[in-house]
Amino acid sequence: MLPLPLIAVVVWLAGFLAVLAQAPSGKQQEMEAKSSGCVTCHTATDSATMHRSGTVYLGCADCHGGDPSVPAAGQPGTAEYGSAKRRAHPQPRTKALSAGSANPQRIYTDWLKEDVAYIRFVNPGDLRVAAQTCGSSGCHGKEVRNVRSSMMTHGAMLWGAALYNNGSFNRKDPHFGESYDAEGRPQGLKSFPPPTPEETKNKGILPSLEPLPRWETSQPGNVLRAFERGGRPKGEVGNPDRLEEPGKPDFKLSTRGFGTGLRTDPVFLGLQKTRLLDPMLSFPGTNDHPGDYRHSGCTACHVVYANDRSPVHSGPYAKFGHEGKTATVDPTIPRNESGHPIRHEFTRSIPSSQCMVCHMHPGTNMVASYFGLTWWDNEMDAELMYPKTEKKPSAEEIAEVQRGNPEGAAVRGLWAEPGFLNKTGTSEFNSQLQHTQFADFHGHGWIYRAAFKQDRKGNLLDAEGKTIDFRDPGKFQKAVHLKDIHLEKGMHCTDCHFTQDVHGNGKLYGETRNAIELDCTDCHGTVTQKATLRTSGPAAPAGGTRLDALRTPWEKKRFYWNDSRLFQRSTMEPDKEWEVVQVQDSITPGNPHFNERSRTAKTILKSGHFWDTSAENEKLLAHANSRMTCYACHSSWSTSCFGCHLSMTANQKMPMLHNEGLNTRNWTSYNFQVLRDDSFMLGV
Repeated sequence: MLPLPLIAVVVWLAGFLAVLAQAPSGKQQEMEAKSSGCVTCHTATDSATMHRSGTVYLGCADCHGGDPSVPAAGQPGTAEYGSAKRRAHPQPRTKALSAGSANPQRIYTDWLKEDVAYIRFVNPGDLRVAAQTCGSSGCHGKEVRNVRSSMMTHGAMLWGAALYNNGSFNRKDPHFGESYDAEGRPQGLKSFPPPTPEETKNKGILPSLEPLPRWETSQPGNVLRAFERGGRPKGEVGNPDRLEEPGKPDFKLSTRGFGTGLRTDPVFLGLQKTRLLDPMLSFPGTNDHPGDYRHSGCTACHVVYANDRSPVHSGPYAKFGHEGKTATVDPTIPRNESGHPIRHEFTRSIPSSQCMVCHMHPGTNMVASYFGLTWWDNEMDAELMYPKTEKKPSAEEIAEVQRGNPEGAAVRGLWAEPGFLNKTGTSEFNSQLQHTQFADFHGHGWIYRAAFKQDRKGNLLDAEGKTIDFRDPGKFQKAVHLKDIHLEKGMHCTDCHFTQDVHGNGKLYGETRNAIELDCTDCHGTVTQKATLRTSGPAAPAGGTRLDALRTPWEKKRFYWNDSRLFQRSTMEPDKEWEVVQVQDSITPGNPHFNERSRTAKTILKSGHFWDTSAENEKLLAHANSRMTCYACHSSWSTSCFGCHLSMTANQKMPMLHNEGLNTRNWTSYNFQVLRDDSFMLGV
């Protein structure tokens, strides 16, 4: 039997030759020329063209650039080998990036300082170069253009809400967003064609977005001021008050206005410096915790990293762990180093754990609630999370922890240590917990806990509503874990959010609901008709997208009817499918899916009577689809963080996470407190 490394080489070579054999003769020569030197080192790879379809004809340099004519020289580790490698590979401007091939940790705006050739070499899917690679003629040009203006790139939804709600900017529609040109310079975005005032009002389409201004020069509408402490007469410049407490000056208000002295706006500062929904698609992930591993641009989603060991969250990728380590057959990639993708290939089978790298924060819709999770409140089972003796970290230690985790309690807790953090969420660690259970991913360095069904006294309840004894060692296995029903069925994010929802449609939006193409009724139907399988959400195109025309990665129809029953196939596993229950079936007595509560909720009229199946009476429904969303009732709980606050520390220099990335004074920490899952907010 052949040894595994040799088998890998044979398999890769067979795959590469198979693609070559199918390619036109001119393409064969071109592919060979653009990979000739590369394959002398990278003697095996998972997918020669990154595309498993076998219909894409690409050489290595088509995507990565570099000089493919340089062959290997000498043995790995020798001067000859290193010299050949440097000639073949574009070199970074930042010296630290030349130390290895793993994704850099917390690089933020230093990424913008790198040369375009290096960015393309390391990640051809980065948005600075994607138009020349993924978006080149005949490939994915439309998707690349749309992603550049999507909310996952510009982040205007959080910036707009924070600035307007705190009185920092006087426009309710978002005005600021993040985008960079090919040279890494901040740039504005415009919708083309420009939306009409009616489209902005009714559809939420924004005409333009501008780069976020520096907080020092902001002109906020509020009067938040650092260290404002009363009305005593201001002393002369250079004449200090000897009675002041050290580090707590009484007189720091500038007489010149906002942005001078210590008179500034903490909201603009927080958006620039505090890790909220950052980093967005223009940057790689921070790649420093389980749940933070990804790259930038197209690759952020379509190249999967090991972030979560839960099969429910990661599907078939769960077996690869949560430390961002690779399972590639490429012999040049270290297998024991974090910050590498699982394989060198693109996929449309994107697990929810990959989405969660960004979407575990309220600014990005807090998708953790889909998993039945919310932030840990820093108190439950605290005896296992803090040291027996209080930590007294130095200023340097505090700054180092805060660079990876902006939450204030981390500097005192055990979870600031990567080794301790990695083991929280394991079955061994969770077996010690008495009040909750922790997740296996830790984006931002945070801890996520499960939400369980409870009565008003806090007792855990099982599926039948019966109280579970607190002393029962199997209580968490018996209790109802409040994860989403779609997740229970085996669905991942990409089973509902299709091409337009994840790429955008080229228009600028400032609110997440406005950018969604799909509506619940498109799949589940209404009381009057079964599913149309055409999208009808706020961002749906005219006539909607035909869902029955969509295909899985295995080229099977995503949706199909079997008699009067609708089924959907998974995008993650080729043999998994589920029935999509129709609203009509749930209100029809005698149907296997009939539910009296569903009938009551969906057919009750404003008069208190019940709908009599007469179509003209639908407008009289108390819960008509035109007036009420499905999830207004079908949400069993919501995250509540009434005590979150962002406290400013002056005289602490921290880098900006956007634009120029300067290292300037004043920093705002992000402290979530009083987190609850037992209070419910309903928007009416």
